[in-house]
Amino acid sequence: MNTQHTVSTVKTGTAGTEEAARIEAYYTNEKRLGHWTVARTIEVTARRSSVQMDLRSAEIPEGDIEVRIAGERSILKILVPDGTVVDESELEYVGRSKVKDMQRHTASGGRVLRLTGVLKRSEVRIVRGGVATLTAMLSREFVDDCRTAHRDGTLPTVHAPESVREGTPRDAR
Repeated sequence: MNTQHTVSTVKTGTAGTEEAARIEAYYTNEKRLGHWTVARTIEVTARRSSVQMDLRSAEIPEGDIEVRIAGERSILKILVPDGTVVDESELEYVGRSKVKDMQRHTASGGRVLRLTGVLKRSEVRIVRGGVATLTAMLSREFVDDCRTAHRDGTLPTVHAPESVREGTPRDAR
């Protein structure tokens, strides 16, 4: 089985000044939790994979977030803060593809998450609030983050990156 996955940053835009994060997952599982990017544009390419990414970080600049998806038989789970408005009008569906969002019609007042690209027999799951926190806490990345934070005397950030900046000292609560 071929396994390849990377995260990189590329220049995009007409002026070449905007940075975009890129996640590629082929036949594998990828998780990007906590403070993993400061880009507002994320490009996800997944084939028969599961990708979980956290967009709740306080280090992502204000404004709309765009996720460009090229998914084939994959699941993309996106953790977002409460109130985030998901715009899927530019997302193309091929086969039995869907976007699952429990608060699709009630979300308002937050930042806008634009989903673009193509889903081929794939699924996007939007997870918010306490469920997003619980999802992040039930991961190996959270355990590693807690160990590192304890060793360095800082606070863990994976479970609630929207409220804790990376490297915050433990006594700064």
